[in-house]
Amino acid sequence: MSRTAILAPNGALAAGPMAAILANHAIPGCEIAEREGRSHTRLLPTPGGPRRITVTIRPDDVELTADTDDDDEFAHLARTTRRWLDLDTDTTAVERAFDADPLLGPLVRRRPGLRAVGYPDAFEAAVMTVLGQQVSVAAGGTFGGRLAAAYGEPSSWGLTLFPTPRSVADAPHEELRAAVGVTRTRAATVQNVARAVVDGLTLDPEADHPRVRRELLAIPGIGPWSADYLAVRVLRDPDAFTPGDLVARRAMGNPSIRDAERLSQAWRPYRAYALFHLWTAATYDGP
Repeated sequence: MSRTAILAPNGALAAGPMAAILANHAIPGCEIAEREGRSHTRLLPTPGGPRRITVTIRPDDVELTADTDDDDEFAHLARTTRRWLDLDTDTTAVERAFDADPLLGPLVRRRPGLRAVGYPDAFEAAVMTVLGQQVSVAAGGTFGGRLAAAYGEPSSWGLTLFPTPRSVADAPHEELRAAVGVTRTRAATVQNVARAVVDGLTLDPEADHPRVRRELLAIPGIGPWSADYLAVRVLRDPDAFTPGDLVARRAMGNPSIRDAERLSQAWRPYRAYALFHLWTAATYDGP
C-alpha cells in the first residue's frame, strides 16, 4: 500500500534546478530519475527498514509517494524528505540578503526559491563525494552504481540499497577497487571513510561542525574541498562554502582559492545558498 502527501516549501520553489540536481547525481541501480516528469525514486531508511519513495518536483511543491501503510513510517519519510530537499528554509530571507549583490542579485531574481538540496543518507553522500573527486558528475555516478551493485543490498522493489559502512570497510581492497574501477588510492579513501564511520564518525547536522571537519580532514585522502562540500550538503551548514570548487570559482570569474574565500565573506551567513546559485548558473540552462 502506498501513501501520498504534498510537501509545501517555505516560500518559493525553483523546481527545475531541484529536479536537475537529483537527476544528475542519481546512482544507477539505487535511484531512478524521470527527467520529463521531474520525479525521482529511491529507497529511504526508516526504523522498520528501507521503503521505496518517489518525489515529484512540481512548480510550487513536492509530491511524496511512499510504499508504506504505517503512519509513523510515513511521517518519518516526510520529515527525511523535507530535510533532504531543504523545504523548510525561508528562501525569501536568503534572497533579501543577496538582492543588492552585483553577482548574486541577478541570480536570485532569476531563480527565487533555489534550495540547498542535500543527501538523505550521510554515508552515501561521503562515499559519492570521494568517488566524484576530479571526475565528471556522470563518472562519479557510474562508480557509485558499480559500488552499489557489488556491495549493496537488493530489494523487492528492484532498487538496490546503498552499501553499509561495514560492508565497504570489510571488503577486500583489490576486490573493491576492481569492482568500482577506480585507482587504488581512490578505493583506499572510500574504505578509509567507511572505517571512520564504523569507528564512530557521525556526519550529523546537529554535531559540532568544526569537530566533524577536523575528523574528516584526518581521514587519509579527504582534503578541504571534500570536507567543505560535505558541510554544505550533509551537515546542512547554511554558511558553509567551497572556495576550492572549480565550478563555483568559474561562475565567480575565476578567482584564486584564497580570493574566492575572501569574496565569499560578503555572502555570510548564507554562503551555502550563494554556492548553489553559482553552481546553478554555471551548469543549469533549463527553465
